[in-house]
Amino acid sequence: MKTQPETMRNHWWWRPGWSVGRRFYTWHLTFEGQDDVHRLAAQYRSALAPIADALTPIPDQWLHLTMQGIGFVGEAKEADVHAIAEAARGRLATVPAFDLQLGPAVLDPEAVLLEVQPDEPVRSIRDAIRGAIGDVLSEVPEKAEGFTPHVSVAYSAAEGPADPIAQILAGLDMAPATARISAAELIVIHRDNLMYEWESLANVPLG
Repeated sequence: MKTQPETMRNHWWWRPGWSVGRRFYTWHLTFEGQDDVHRLAAQYRSALAPIADALTPIPDQWLHLTMQGIGFVGEAKEADVHAIAEAARGRLATVPAFDLQLGPAVLDPEAVLLEVQPDEPVRSIRDAIRGAIGDVLSEVPEKAEGFTPHVSVAYSAAEGPADPIAQILAGLDMAPATARISAAELIVIHRDNLMYEWESLANVPLG
């Protein structure tokens, strides 16, 4: 993870291509029914509540590990997206299910992040998904390098000093959470409401 920042920036600036109403095809790992992950996220939400104005806490429903994008709805062909999902079924069947440890939290300029260990199986899922995209498209979007698996528990909602958040995190001693990763999810995501929210297109099991 990155060195602790001195200042925070608002995560909710509009990145290129994004606007209210836009939807995006992407792959995530999600945590529905993962009680231990929800336990840890709730503990961080509670601990960070005194500085709620500076942060957007993430409800259990929208906790995720960002994996690999495909493209915007209306630009990526729907038939290609479904073909990618089918290609991913074969490739992900060769990746065994595994347990993932989340935590402790670290501070990024735009978020409070949970570290993820081990990261090799997560990278294997992403490699398989990128392979599936390459089976269908002539070019795989997003870079293969620079991927750091993490799960955000809160996003920065304003510009300001990082120290108040860092001080709270430094005083915490929370047990990491364990998640069972047995599938990858193809979703249609938006950020209209200052939150990443989505609908599921395909839940693809691991081997």
